[in-house]
Amino acid sequence: ILAASSLSCIGSKTWPPYDLIMISLSSSRLILQSWTALDLLIYIFSECSNCEEYIFGVSNTVYMFLNCSGLWFGAWLSVFYYIKVASFTQSFFIWMKQRIAKLVPWMLLTSWLCSFIATIPFAWEAYRVHNFTAPSSMTNSSAMGTNRKDRFNLLIYLCNASTGLPLILSVVSSVLLIQSLWKHTRRMQNNASGFRDPSLEAHISAIMSVCSFLILHIIYFICLLLLLYDVFLPFSDQESICESLMAACPSGHTLVLIWSNPKFRELPARIWQQINFHLR
Repeated sequence: ILAASSLSCIGSKTWPPYDLIMISLSSSRLILQSWTALDLLIYIFSECSNCEEYIFGVSNTVYMFLNCSGLWFGAWLSVFYYIKVASFTQSFFIWMKQRIAKLVPWMLLTSWLCSFIATIPFAWEAYRVHNFTAPSSMTNSSAMGTNRKDRFNLLIYLCNASTGLPLILSVVSSVLLIQSLWKHTRRMQNNASGFRDPSLEAHISAIMSVCSFLILHIIYFICLLLLLYDVFLPFSDQESICESLMAACPSGHTLVLIWSNPKFRELPARIWQQINFHLR
């Protein structure tokens, strides 16, 4: 997706709004997957037990920023689909449809800003852990434990807010888009002849894609809530399943995007043809 969208921008010498969203979304997810793999390697080979909590804090900070960015980009993609595809009668949505190309860069900048703001408390917590000094008495130790628990609860609420807002935006725009596409599809089915209508098939494919996006977003958010609130025991099978689902949802979303867009499907085929040609 990143290669196809970048080549499209280079070929047209412009920055189309759809390609701009796809570049931002695919690059954030690529960096997120790379960071997750690097974090796993550090966790496996790290021998400094005193630095583990600090490394965990830094890892959470970077992961939070990349995760929030990806969720916001995915939400703006749903909004973009809805604005471009659906039919409107309200003046506000008509105004947005006419200016969506100019609004997309500001939407993406807003995503980076919201992700950065959501990450600040996690970065501050990692800084406090790194500069933590041992308490001098049992009373101070108890008070410190209470304060850390309160800060941890605050971080959970901030994480919920930073992931919940893009989820709500994505769910609302996806549901409205599905409703609009379904009404249009029913009208096309009533007016269609016995032959296969490519436009009708495109609408059905779009409905399936948006439904897939919606299901993956909801699964991701539910798993995130279960992990944040420690519903399952540490290192249990249920916790491993939630972590696996969270890791699979972005990849599943990417596969749906590739399947639903011919431009993304054609590039790997062209690359494979070039490889076979040079091998011969």
